[in-house]
Amino acid sequence: MEPAQCREQLGRLISDEGRALNELSVLLEREHGYLESNDVVSLEGATRERQRCVARIFRVDEERRLLCRDLGYSLDLPGLEKMLSWCDPKGTLGSGWAECSAAAAKCRQLNDRNGALVGARLKHVQARLGTLIDSRREAVTYGPRGAYAQAPAGRVVATEA
Repeated sequence: MEPAQCREQLGRLISDEGRALNELSVLLEREHGYLESNDVVSLEGATRERQRCVARIFRVDEERRLLCRDLGYSLDLPGLEKMLSWCDPKGTLGSGWAECSAAAAKCRQLNDRNGALVGARLKHVQARLGTLIDSRREAVTYGPRGAYAQAPAGRVVATEA
């Protein structure tokens, strides 16, 4: 493959990934709103959209990895950077790649924020469930025969002076 062909294909992949990452950012923002408002029905739909978008990003990443492999470069960031410098010595794809990196960092931040909110809600629900479950259990006390026994419910003890 000639450097010009590689540059063209890589430019298309960077552009596709940038669009998908920007869409993912919008979806994550929307998902956050649904999480805040407890809109479970809308959240389910948004989750499906997000999964489709992430699948597109993975497909673009896989195409980029195949391009690296086909041209003999390693599949990691240094390999990609070497391929970029070979097929794009003037750096015309650099700004697009930087935008993709920034968009990916933003998506990670938004996803982490959504994950923290879900985690906090889950912890809250678990605490409530724990309270409900514990309130149904009867207290266990130490009985007169030296053993643990359940406290009798509704028993009145009278003492005389």
